[in-house]
Amino acid sequence: MILTKENILQLLNKIPDPEIPVISIVELGVIREVKIDNEKVELTITPTYSGCPAMKQMEDDIRKTLKENKINDFKITMTYSPAWSTDWMSAETKEKLRKYGIAPPEQNTQDKSFITGKIKTVSCPRCRSTNTKLISQFGSTACKALYQCQDCMEPFDYFKCI
Repeated sequence: MILTKENILQLLNKIPDPEIPVISIVELGVIREVKIDNEKVELTITPTYSGCPAMKQMEDDIRKTLKENKINDFKITMTYSPAWSTDWMSAETKEKLRKYGIAPPEQNTQDKSFITGKIKTVSCPRCRSTNTKLISQFGSTACKALYQCQDCMEPFDYFKCI
Protein backbone atom coordinates (compact mmCIF):
# COMPACT_ATOMS: atom_id res chain seq x y z
CA MET A 1 0.00 0.00 0.00
CA ILE A 2 1.19 3.49 -0.84
CA LEU A 3 1.27 5.69 2.24
CA THR A 4 -1.04 8.61 1.60
CA LYS A 5 -3.32 10.53 3.92
CA GLU A 6 -6.33 9.28 1.94
CA ASN A 7 -5.25 5.63 2.26
CA ILE A 8 -4.67 5.96 6.00
CA LEU A 9 -8.09 7.61 6.45
CA GLN A 10 -9.69 4.77 4.45
CA LEU A 11 -8.14 2.24 6.82
CA LEU A 12 -9.16 4.19 9.92
CA ASN A 13 -12.67 4.70 8.57
CA LYS A 14 -13.17 0.93 8.99
CA ILE A 15 -12.68 1.21 12.77
CA PRO A 16 -16.04 1.51 14.52
CA ASP A 17 -16.58 3.74 17.52
CA PRO A 18 -16.45 1.28 20.47
CA GLU A 19 -19.62 2.75 21.96
CA ILE A 20 -21.56 3.43 18.73
CA PRO A 21 -20.58 0.74 16.19
CA VAL A 22 -22.62 2.21 13.31
CA ILE A 23 -20.16 5.09 12.91
CA SER A 24 -16.40 5.03 12.51
CA ILE A 25 -13.85 6.95 14.51
CA VAL A 26 -13.24 9.03 11.37
CA GLU A 27 -16.95 9.87 11.06
CA LEU A 28 -17.05 10.77 14.75
CA GLY A 29 -14.26 13.30 14.18
CA VAL A 30 -11.76 11.79 16.60
CA ILE A 31 -9.06 11.62 13.92
CA ARG A 32 -7.79 15.18 13.76
CA GLU A 33 -4.73 14.98 11.59
CA VAL A 34 -2.77 12.51 9.51
CA LYS A 35 0.80 13.36 8.54
CA ILE A 36 3.23 11.23 6.61
CA ASP A 37 6.93 12.03 6.65
CA ASN A 38 9.53 9.66 5.20
CA GLU A 39 7.26 6.61 5.57
CA LYS A 40 6.41 7.52 9.19
CA VAL A 41 2.73 8.09 9.97
CA GLU A 42 1.77 10.62 12.63
CA LEU A 43 -1.83 10.64 13.82
CA THR A 44 -3.40 13.24 16.07
CA ILE A 45 -6.58 12.24 17.86
CA THR A 46 -8.96 14.15 20.12
CA PRO A 47 -11.32 12.60 22.67
CA THR A 48 -14.99 13.50 22.58
CA TYR A 49 -14.68 14.18 26.31
CA SER A 50 -11.55 14.47 28.39
CA GLY A 51 -11.47 11.18 30.24
CA CYS A 52 -13.57 9.39 27.60
CA PRO A 53 -13.22 5.68 28.48
CA ALA A 54 -13.42 4.64 24.81
CA MET A 55 -10.20 6.44 23.84
CA LYS A 56 -7.94 3.60 25.00
CA GLN A 57 -9.92 1.17 22.85
CA MET A 58 -9.75 3.57 19.89
CA GLU A 59 -5.97 3.88 20.25
CA ASP A 60 -5.60 0.09 20.48
CA ASP A 61 -7.81 -0.36 17.39
CA ILE A 62 -5.75 2.21 15.46
CA ARG A 63 -2.50 0.47 16.40
CA LYS A 64 -3.90 -2.94 15.44
CA THR A 65 -5.25 -1.69 12.10
CA LEU A 66 -1.98 0.00 11.15
CA LYS A 67 0.12 -3.04 12.10
CA GLU A 68 -2.23 -5.42 10.24
CA ASN A 69 -1.61 -3.27 7.18
CA LYS A 70 2.16 -3.44 7.67
CA ILE A 71 2.43 0.14 8.86
CA ASN A 72 4.79 -0.20 11.80
CA ASP A 73 6.41 3.22 11.93
CA PHE A 74 3.74 5.43 13.45
CA LYS A 75 3.05 7.75 16.33
CA ILE A 76 -0.33 8.57 17.90
CA THR A 77 -0.66 11.87 19.75
CA MET A 78 -3.65 12.87 21.85
CA THR A 79 -4.59 16.54 21.78
CA TYR A 80 -7.27 18.36 23.75
CA SER A 81 -7.09 21.71 22.02
CA PRO A 82 -9.19 22.71 20.33
CA ALA A 83 -11.73 20.58 22.12
CA TRP A 84 -13.72 18.07 20.09
CA SER A 85 -17.07 19.33 18.85
CA THR A 86 -20.26 17.71 17.56
CA ASP A 87 -19.95 20.28 14.76
CA TRP A 88 -17.31 17.94 13.28
CA MET A 89 -19.96 15.29 12.55
CA SER A 90 -21.41 15.35 9.05
CA ALA A 91 -25.12 15.23 8.27
CA GLU A 92 -24.61 11.64 7.07
CA THR A 93 -23.05 10.66 10.40
CA LYS A 94 -25.92 12.24 12.30
CA GLU A 95 -28.40 10.33 10.16
CA LYS A 96 -26.58 7.07 10.95
CA LEU A 97 -26.98 7.89 14.66
CA ARG A 98 -30.69 8.54 14.22
CA LYS A 99 -31.26 5.29 12.33
CA TYR A 100 -29.39 3.46 15.10
CA GLY A 101 -31.78 4.93 17.68
CA ILE A 102 -29.65 7.77 19.05
CA ALA A 103 -30.97 11.29 18.58
CA PRO A 104 -28.15 13.23 16.93
CA PRO A 105 -27.14 16.70 18.11
CA GLU A 106 -30.00 19.00 17.07
CA GLN A 107 -28.04 22.25 17.04
CA ASN A 108 -24.41 23.18 16.77
CA THR A 109 -22.16 24.23 19.62
CA GLN A 110 -23.67 27.70 19.45
CA ASP A 111 -26.71 26.21 21.24
CA LYS A 112 -26.87 27.99 24.61
CA SER A 113 -30.22 26.65 25.84
CA PHE A 114 -28.59 25.43 29.05
CA ILE A 115 -27.63 29.06 29.88
CA THR A 116 -30.89 30.69 28.85
CA GLY A 117 -33.08 28.06 30.50
CA LYS A 118 -34.98 27.43 27.29
CA ILE A 119 -36.14 23.87 26.94
CA LYS A 120 -34.18 22.01 24.26
CA THR A 121 -36.30 20.38 21.57
CA VAL A 122 -35.03 16.90 20.85
CA SER A 123 -36.73 14.75 18.21
CA CYS A 124 -37.37 11.09 18.89
CA PRO A 125 -35.12 9.05 16.57
CA ARG A 126 -37.86 6.44 16.16
CA CYS A 127 -41.08 8.36 15.46
CA ARG A 128 -39.53 11.86 15.02
CA SER A 129 -41.94 13.42 17.51
CA THR A 130 -40.67 16.54 19.29
CA ASN A 131 -42.87 15.72 22.28
CA THR A 132 -39.93 14.41 24.29
CA LYS A 133 -38.79 14.72 27.89
CA LEU A 134 -35.33 14.80 29.46
CA ILE A 135 -35.03 11.92 31.94
CA SER A 136 -31.35 12.27 32.87
CA GLN A 137 -28.43 14.49 31.82
CA PHE A 138 -26.44 11.27 31.39
CA GLY A 139 -27.45 8.38 29.17
CA SER A 140 -25.55 5.21 28.32
CA THR A 141 -22.33 7.28 28.18
CA ALA A 142 -21.32 10.74 29.43
CA CYS A 143 -21.61 12.21 25.92
CA LYS A 144 -25.30 11.34 25.77
CA ALA A 145 -28.42 12.33 27.72
CA LEU A 146 -31.43 10.07 28.31
CA TYR A 147 -34.76 11.21 26.91
CA GLN A 148 -38.19 9.63 26.55
CA CYS A 149 -40.65 10.20 23.75
CA GLN A 150 -44.06 11.13 25.15
CA ASP A 151 -45.81 9.90 21.98
CA CYS A 152 -44.30 6.46 21.34
CA MET A 153 -43.09 6.21 24.98
CA GLU A 154 -39.69 4.87 23.93
CA PRO A 155 -36.57 5.94 25.86
CA PHE A 156 -33.59 7.03 23.76
CA ASP A 157 -30.16 8.55 24.02
CA TYR A 158 -29.49 12.06 22.72
CA PHE A 159 -25.94 12.83 21.60
CA LYS A 160 -25.25 16.11 23.41
CA CYS A 161 -24.08 19.22 21.55
CA ILE A 162 -20.54 19.87 22.63
